[in-house]
Amino acid sequence: MQSGSSQAAGPAQPSVPLRRLTIEDFEIGRPLGKGKFGNVYLARLKDSHFIVALKVLFKSQIEKEGMEHQLRREIEIQAHLQHPNILRLYNYFHDARRIYLILEYAPRGELYKELQKCHTLDEQRTATIMEELADALTYCHGKKVIHRDIKPENLLLGFRGEVKIADFGWSVHTLSLRRKTMCGTLDYLPPEMIEGRTYDEKVDLWCIGVLCYELLVGNPPFESVSHTETYRRILKVDVKFPVTMSLGARDLISRLLRYQPSERLPLAQILRHPWVQAHSRRVLPPCAHPAS
Repeated sequence: MQSGSSQAAGPAQPSVPLRRLTIEDFEIGRPLGKGKFGNVYLARLKDSHFIVALKVLFKSQIEKEGMEHQLRREIEIQAHLQHPNILRLYNYFHDARRIYLILEYAPRGELYKELQKCHTLDEQRTATIMEELADALTYCHGKKVIHRDIKPENLLLGFRGEVKIADFGWSVHTLSLRRKTMCGTLDYLPPEMIEGRTYDEKVDLWCIGVLCYELLVGNPPFESVSHTETYRRILKVDVKFPVTMSLGARDLISRLLRYQPSERLPLAQILRHPWVQAHSRRVLPPCAHPAS
């Protein structure tokens, strides 16, 4: 697994060594988050003082849930992705009881928590996130990786507030980019997944359309009192735009939330969309270049 320098901030930082690591190589700091299979901690390599996020997973929990294959796939996918808007997985190691993932530290935390605190984001911030995600997903799809679970909980914020796709637990690497597995989060599920149709990377286009709406409005577009009603509204693409939403944002979202995947606005056109171009304030980290 290749090591690399952090994209998070400032000058070049020391890399995570390729040699076999153990927990003794780290100073463990405060908890950053809690998950179903373990916790994430702020940590520092003793040798280089390189700051990372250390995800500690319990083998017994993973085995109990039958998630070994999914975790292996997540590690395999994320380790090979290097993009300024994708959280780096530098390395991993394990002992008798735990698996440790050495991840890039995103100092500004979860987008979900920011959305909870602010309720909504403004057009500038939302358009910037849309541009960053479109660029990152162009890179993923070019490597035949479908994310399948873009949502605020899976997006972290770097030093400058840039978005970082962080959770590849539902991602899939597939040569054909065509799948049938139903996964992801209810409010973000595209029609083709609900109906059990074969789908491709265009599920990610639907998800970022839902995300754009949620960031601007404060709740996802198909949120309802019951799962059945949410499903019904998704299949009918029953989107109600608030009168306060600008025509540009409405146009982008309506071009992404299309029942037919082939009709969804391609990623390259999201980057060129007038509303995104007018409002985005994306700043690339040093030495980073947009995906081609």
